[in-house]
Amino acid sequence: MQYVPFGQLGFEISRLGFGMMRLPQIVNGEEKTTDEARAIAMLRSAIDRGVNYVDTAYPYCAGQSEPIVGRALRDGYRERVKLATKLPVWKVESPQDLDRFLDEQLRRLDVPYVDFYLLHALDKERWEKMQSFHVTEFLDRAVKDGRIRYPSFSFHDDYAVFRDILLSYDWCMAQIQFNYLDIRNQAGLSGIRLARKRKVPLVVMEPLRGGALASPTPDIQALIDRYPEKRSAVEWAFRYVGDFGEVATILSGMSTEEQVEDNLRIFDDVRVGALSDADKRLIARLRQTYVKRMPIGCTRCAYCQPCPKGVQIPRIFSSYNEASMFGDMSRFTGRYQSIVQDQADASQCVRCGLCEDQCPQHLPIRTWLETAHKAGSSEK
Repeated sequence: MQYVPFGQLGFEISRLGFGMMRLPQIVNGEEKTTDEARAIAMLRSAIDRGVNYVDTAYPYCAGQSEPIVGRALRDGYRERVKLATKLPVWKVESPQDLDRFLDEQLRRLDVPYVDFYLLHALDKERWEKMQSFHVTEFLDRAVKDGRIRYPSFSFHDDYAVFRDILLSYDWCMAQIQFNYLDIRNQAGLSGIRLARKRKVPLVVMEPLRGGALASPTPDIQALIDRYPEKRSAVEWAFRYVGDFGEVATILSGMSTEEQVEDNLRIFDDVRVGALSDADKRLIARLRQTYVKRMPIGCTRCAYCQPCPKGVQIPRIFSSYNEASMFGDMSRFTGRYQSIVQDQADASQCVRCGLCEDQCPQHLPIRTWLETAHKAGSSEK
């Protein structure tokens, strides 16, 4: 495992961080629950192998993630890691809620404090709401009374908003979405440069863009296979992000033991500045090819769920994107009909817009649902 200084905070952090959002599931018919025993074993195995950054949040795994993390970190594991969780800012309706949620999360995690406490998924509207509740005063108070150590935020909006937030407070860390497809989306490369200037270390989420970069199309895979350096699509994606010195930790939401093992292998040698010029040219070609093939920028984060009418938006968009990438929309038609049978298709949409309010990517979801519905049904 490679380690780097975490900004100027005085400790080193593993380049690989364990994201506790996509934990293994037990499927019982249509019901899914988190497989706690496997999740705990996977996290402890990763810590034993050198991972020392653990990232969870209030809503992850339908609220099960924080309690599972708390139980996983018993028996001396808590002292071996930096623990991060996040305030669900969309649920905060008053200044009093700031303390209420933090105290609840500490109880769920069964810890007296967390290292990093992030304002979760900030965008312009949410940041303005947090400012109206004097959230930075709350953060200062929580640091002073020992409940948190490092005030931070995670982010989903454009660069201008990122700049405003980053310059507004003495943040200890910022968590951004970044991968080789998102160099101009959200905070992007401009945000990375600004963070370097402000000496704010970065934690990166979605390095595989919701797993999309882990399953390359044949033409993408051919580009990778023809390259002299033999690395998987996953490894190229991780190495791209790890090449940036501003990035301290790269989060991976691991849901199988095989993913844990593969990531540990990769991160034994993910070093800053290690990509050659030829490596960078390959990644640029991969980017160009992907951009042409993926019409909907959905990462399947599921922030748009649950839809009040039961529309399974990530499922629809994932199927549509996959069919588009392969240039075969008949692949989508079959899958879409199964969604229709589940009464979770786009025809159920009443255009309320709640999904677009929650979407970190700010996608025109209603428009894309109409497009997908026409492609997948007889309504042309």
